Amino acid sequence: MTYISISPDYTLEIPSEIIKQMNVEPGKKYQVIKLDDMLEIVPYFEIQELRGFLKGIDTNIERDEDRLRIH
Repeated sequence: MTYISISPDYTLEIPSEIIKQMNVEPGKKYQVIKLDDMLEIVPYFEIQELRGFLKGIDTNIERDEDRLRIH
């Protein structure tokens, strides 16, 4: 298990193993989301950066019959 601590000026030091695994770079933005008593750190992307990231995705999935839309 990896631990971090908060410095006296409230900054977080990210362990190097996490930096390598998550491709963290200086200046990259992250959102911090409070979930009950936890903080979740999520990469933030401008909408323009997401354009085309689903290209080639297979959209053929099996759906339960009650989820099919029949007109």
